[in-house]
Amino acid sequence: MKIEYIYHSGFCIETDNYFLVFDYYKGDINLSNKKTIAFSSHGHADHFNPAIFQWSKTQPDISYVLSSDIKIEPSINTYMMEPYELLNLFDITIKSFGSTDLGLSFLVKVDGKTIFFAGDLNWWYWDDDSEAEKQLMEKAFKEEIGKIKSDDIDIAFFPVDSRLKENFYIGGEYFIQELRPKLFIPMHFGDDFKTTTYFKQKVNCSASKIIEIYKRNQIIDL
Repeated sequence: MKIEYIYHSGFCIETDNYFLVFDYYKGDINLSNKKTIAFSSHGHADHFNPAIFQWSKTQPDISYVLSSDIKIEPSINTYMMEPYELLNLFDITIKSFGSTDLGLSFLVKVDGKTIFFAGDLNWWYWDDDSEAEKQLMEKAFKEEIGKIKSDDIDIAFFPVDSRLKENFYIGGEYFIQELRPKLFIPMHFGDDFKTTTYFKQKVNCSASKIIEIYKRNQIIDL
């Protein structure tokens, strides 16, 4: 398996039989001649770019798996998902979970691996939120993580956002403590690569290997 960081929350994953693209919105991307599936977790402009539909010009059998909040005209090979649905696509199993913002998170079982892509699911602890808002966010986040706990995760992509200041790590730390993915890959940091280093230094968990991202189009070979 080969993983490539594109930008922000955009990643490509190449497995034995598939090429998966998650939350592309900009950056350099080289599509594969393997069976391709593009995922968009929600319609925020930093997670979804309608330009992905242009890929069908060179990849006519490409499939799209999109959150239902994304408003597009229905078309073949496009699958719209609500939270807590199950989609079997080819021999891939896709479960949708909720978010603490807009849209979905995805649990994808492909070629013997289980991948979790969080989208904007995070413990969004903002300094200027009221105490009541902070408590509601914590409750919603922990409840959502509890719904995922029955699945063993090989690779997790999860937000580590420096805009949260000293709270940038708490969602990812809780995710690791509760779900113990074999590999944890930070995202949602734009070009603020040092955030991934700080996260690895801050969160100590021997059960999960934390990857540092230090450049666009970084390759992670597994």
